[in-house]
Amino acid sequence: MSVTICTLCGNTDVHLFYRDTTEHYNSDYYQCQNCRLIFAPPKDQPSAQEELARYETHENDPEDEDYRNFLSQLFDPLNNLLEPKSKGLDFGSGPGPTLNIIFEEHGHEVNIYDPFYADDESVFNTRYDFITATEVVEHLFYPGKEFKRLWDCLRPGGYLGIMTKIAKDDKSFFADWHYRMDETHVTFYTKQTFQWIADKWGASVTCPGDRVIIFQKQE
Repeated sequence: MSVTICTLCGNTDVHLFYRDTTEHYNSDYYQCQNCRLIFAPPKDQPSAQEELARYETHENDPEDEDYRNFLSQLFDPLNNLLEPKSKGLDFGSGPGPTLNIIFEEHGHEVNIYDPFYADDESVFNTRYDFITATEVVEHLFYPGKEFKRLWDCLRPGGYLGIMTKIAKDDKSFFADWHYRMDETHVTFYTKQTFQWIADKWGASVTCPGDRVIIFQKQE
C-alpha cells in the first residue's frame, strides 16, 4: 500500500523515511516534507484489540509517587501558567487517570477522555482553559483530526500541554530509538512539527522540558 498523504497536515509530499525489516519487527515509516511528521502507514498500525492489550499492561496508579513525579514534568510548568480554578480536559487519561487528580488537588476542575477507558465524547462540547495529553499523541493514527478537535475545545488564551518524546530528523537515531519499538507508537513529532502546529493554529509554543511542549492559543 503506498502512502500519499500526511496524517497531520494532509500534504502529499511524503517520502519513505526508514524501513525496519528485522525478524521481529516489520514496519515502514514515512516523513512529511511539509510538517516533518514521521509516521507509520495504516497497514502497520495496530488493531484496537492490540492497542487495548498493550494499554492493559500499563500500571498507572494515582498513589504511585514515581508516576506522579513523571507527570510533574508537565504539571509544574502548566500549573504555573493557569489562573486559579481553571477548567481542563485530560485527553487520553488511560487506565489509571492521575493527572486530573493532581490538578484537582490544586483547585482546578478536570474532565477526562479516553477512547478505551472513558469514552464519553460529550466532554468535547465544553470549552477549556487547558487541555493535557501525556504520552498520547504518539498513539494517534490521524493527529490532524485530533489536534483540530482539541483546538476547537480550547478557549482563546488557553493552553494545550503535551508530553511525548521528540524525534530527531535523523535516520540513524530513529533506527535505534527505543520509543518507536512500542507497537502502539505510530506517530512521531520533530521540533519542526511542533512549530508547524503552532503556525497552523496561530499559537505560541514553548518546550520547558525535553519531552514537554506547551501551546497557547491566541486571544
